[in-house]
Amino acid sequence: MIDLKGRSILIVGGSRGIGRSAALLAAQAGANIALTYREERAAAEQVAQAAKAFGGRTLVLQANVDQEREVAAAAAATVAAFGGLDGLVVSAGIFEGQPIAEMTLEFWNRTLSVNLTGTFLAVKAAVPHFRRQGKGGSIVIYTSTAGQRGSDFYSAYATSKGGQIMFMRSMAKELARDRIRVNCVAPAWTESDMSRGPVDKIGREKVIADFPLGRIGRPEDVAGATLYLLSDLAQFVTGMTLTVDGGRDMRG
Repeated sequence: MIDLKGRSILIVGGSRGIGRSAALLAAQAGANIALTYREERAAAEQVAQAAKAFGGRTLVLQANVDQEREVAAAAAATVAAFGGLDGLVVSAGIFEGQPIAEMTLEFWNRTLSVNLTGTFLAVKAAVPHFRRQGKGGSIVIYTSTAGQRGSDFYSAYATSKGGQIMFMRSMAKELARDRIRVNCVAPAWTESDMSRGPVDKIGREKVIADFPLGRIGRPEDVAGATLYLLSDLAQFVTGMTLTVDGGRDMRG
């Protein structure tokens, strides 16, 4: 089992889905967990209570990921509560689609604001704390296979996710001198509240047929990849996108 005992991890968007699973797995590995939510405080509190059962400390914070002051305050509160910051996981995001003929500027801007600008703000908020401590850190950003290959009818989403990958690669180079590692995890279809509607619309069996491993991904699959990237096992891994897709989009 990977050991994160005594480390402090901030998960931006940790009240449900993949962020929830990452919080619980990191807590099981011994980490102190701070998690942000946008609206669902009760869900975030449930995650915190479950994480606390593993023996670490927890902190629940309200923050809209696309609001700079709120994200910065969450990072500062994490450091104040736990005495430091060792890892950041950017999980907050939205997944909505519209064909280009119907897409409004408001829809486009909202998708990029939450998914891409929110990633920028979370990283910007965490970096000064990592630098002040002088011991490096690990940043994990949840992108998507849609950001690697594009996606019809989800062009705004795919663009935001592709932007995350380029931002990650740029940050990996810029922050390497500070021993801050920056990586992405790119899931394909994963069982969650966000994906359930689109998967059912396409047809669950049709979606599953695209996966050589014979099932849709689970949040725990992505959480496992996250735990690896947060740990010392990945201390020489930066600037990479770890694809977690059950072989759906094999690349050589």
